[in-house]
Amino acid sequence: MSLELVWFTLTAAALAAYVVLDGFDLGVGIVHLFVAETKAERRLTMATIGPVWDGNEVCLLAAGGTLVLAFPKMYAVTIGGFYLPVQLLLWLYIGRALGIEMKHHHVGGPLWDELWDAVFAVSSLLIALFLGVALGNVVRGVSFDETGRFFAPLWTTFSPASAEVGILDGYTVLVGAAAVAGLAAHGALWLAHRTAGATAARAKSLAERLLLAVGLLAGATTAATFLVQPRAMEAMASRPALLAFPAAACAALIAANVLVRRGRTKRAFLASAAFLACMLASAAASLYPSLLPAAGGGAGLTVHTAATSRYAMGVGLWWFIPGVALAATYFYRNYRGLPATFGASEPHDD
Repeated sequence: MSLELVWFTLTAAALAAYVVLDGFDLGVGIVHLFVAETKAERRLTMATIGPVWDGNEVCLLAAGGTLVLAFPKMYAVTIGGFYLPVQLLLWLYIGRALGIEMKHHHVGGPLWDELWDAVFAVSSLLIALFLGVALGNVVRGVSFDETGRFFAPLWTTFSPASAEVGILDGYTVLVGAAAVAGLAAHGALWLAHRTAGATAARAKSLAERLLLAVGLLAGATTAATFLVQPRAMEAMASRPALLAFPAAACAALIAANVLVRRGRTKRAFLASAAFLACMLASAAASLYPSLLPAAGGGAGLTVHTAATSRYAMGVGLWWFIPGVALAATYFYRNYRGLPATFGASEPHDD
């Protein structure tokens, strides 16, 4: 296995870990106004992510760190090319953090909590949407210029077949909608598992409906991907083993639907996590060795053209491995310390 493939896999794994872990935090933000009807219930939903939400974001830093270390050209080109959405995401992450933390400071009367609940919900929804749109841009490709760089406008003709594509078009918005639905369902399953009583019942009911929407949107997104990015179909045809990823994603989604209806909310949540990870693995595997394709079929950026020196990648592994071990230990201890069920003395699920 080449070092480029190793670091490509590590970057994809870090992004998948971020989506699975911080994904349920974002999902809780999206759905908490629908499943929590009282202030006490909203405090309960916030308590389920309070000890873990900021730690979960470490995975995003790890993904960015792997890009800087192994594929610095990719990092430099994409940050500049996606300057506007990157800035918007930074503000949205700030808004989400304020929405969580400012509720602890009761200085503004009844409207204070309402304001920050709304900020938390809107920021979480828009982050999920922008992350999905970003994934859609990576899969579809961007319009590179003769210098090998790009600057994506917010939109052009709204057609993914345009000569100069923008950040938003029919395909990327579809991927964004699928991301919102997927993370909302993930968050609802987390609440159904980690809370009790009426909150858990409403979260379970919402998760059942959202999982149906996820299935429809995932199918539509997959079909659109094969139309927008022919390389995905070519990769699946030339490397049939890659079909294991979408097959596993489909099986995980079916399992999540069955399990949540049987009241097995913990296992349904784990199945949802597997679905999200396998969908991202499918996208990454179908693009390899591309990191960022060029719209219209050009070469774009690949693991070979964007990689740093082999010496740097080799030395980086010696630092990355113990770092991951420390992070895994932290996550294990942090999640082991969570109550089995918030708002009840006894767990309500397996």
